Amino acid sequence: MIRKTRLFTPGPTPLLPAAQFAMAAADIHHRTAEFRALFTRVLSQLKEFVGTTNDVLILASSGSGAMEASVSNLTSPGDRVLVLTAGKFGERWTGITKAFGCHVDVVEAPYGSTFTLDQIKAALKLETRAVFVQATESSTGVSHDIEAIGKLLKDEKSEALFVVDGITGLGTTHIDMDAWGIDVLIGGSQKALMIPPGLSYLAVSPRAWDRMESTYNPRYYFDLRKERKNAAKGESAYTPSVALIAAMGAALDYIAGQAEGNLVEGRKKLVDNAQTCAAMTRAAATAMGFKLFAPKGREAGAATAIMAPEGTDSGTIVKGLRSKFAIIVTDGQGEMKGSLFRIAHIGFFDYMDTIAVIGALEQVAIAAKLPLSNLAFGTGLVAAQKTFAEDSTVK
Repeated sequence: MIRKTRLFTPGPTPLLPAAQFAMAAADIHHRTAEFRALFTRVLSQLKEFVGTTNDVLILASSGSGAMEASVSNLTSPGDRVLVLTAGKFGERWTGITKAFGCHVDVVEAPYGSTFTLDQIKAALKLETRAVFVQATESSTGVSHDIEAIGKLLKDEKSEALFVVDGITGLGTTHIDMDAWGIDVLIGGSQKALMIPPGLSYLAVSPRAWDRMESTYNPRYYFDLRKERKNAAKGESAYTPSVALIAAMGAALDYIAGQAEGNLVEGRKKLVDNAQTCAAMTRAAATAMGFKLFAPKGREAGAATAIMAPEGTDSGTIVKGLRSKFAIIVTDGQGEMKGSLFRIAHIGFFDYMDTIAVIGALEQVAIAAKLPLSNLAFGTGLVAAQKTFAEDSTVK
């Protein structure tokens, strides 16, 4: 039979066809009225997608560029900062803050878990200038309690800025930036927005803009003040990725179209969709006898991390799905390589995609004779179907 490649990775994610068409037609010079109109519209739409009244900027970089920009713009050498880490991307915050000369305190939780508020409170100091964390740690399939962390910082009357990597959290998790006291919230194009890698975006609070006036870490291309000044005129400080911005506009239009043109409601539907696909996948995996990596109640909507059975290598499943069905899932990262595999639900996935990957997983697991407690054709699919049928968000 023919094989059709299907991405089930947490980034890059499957591309929205309308966004691909928009890219192909994006023959626009970036210093023209035509582009300014497009750029201004996309920036306005991004505010609705993020769910904020704050300024939102677009950078021609991956999400890591926006992570670096938040550190270089908001800190000075020697500043004490707090990093909350429980996976590979939390470790990236540690690396970036150290690269810019910060004095870094770290609250570290084991892979597959999250940190407690008591741990954060104990590590928070009067002189802590910023707190950095992921909304979703896609390397482990764990979501962190961002609302509770924001409340803790407020209750402690901390002067620390709250910086959240929402690269896989936006569009898969309900996040209220303004109400939760987030000062910088970061996203990436190749995630829930369903377009190729190459753009990052970040929403910035008034407190964060004020802090930038007193910090003195080096910055040039990623000087957010320059980007803000130019964005007010409908331009970027440097040459933008015109085609990707056109694609982003098409993707945001598509999301709004899921709710009769209401982008806020469309964003909620996108999050509910990811959560439903994730719940179906978790139900299927556990019904087959797999164990989930994330603790119950802290599972991410972006991706489900599934443990390989004891004595087996997760690479067997990853390779089996690729070779037999051209389905691309990801192995574990760092110390978890070979121990787990991750199936994504972020962006342009739906019910049919989820049913397909579960059916393929049953085929691969049975062919490999994995030592699972309830491995039989249809076990996972029935559990997924029941979960979908009982989901109150499905209409």
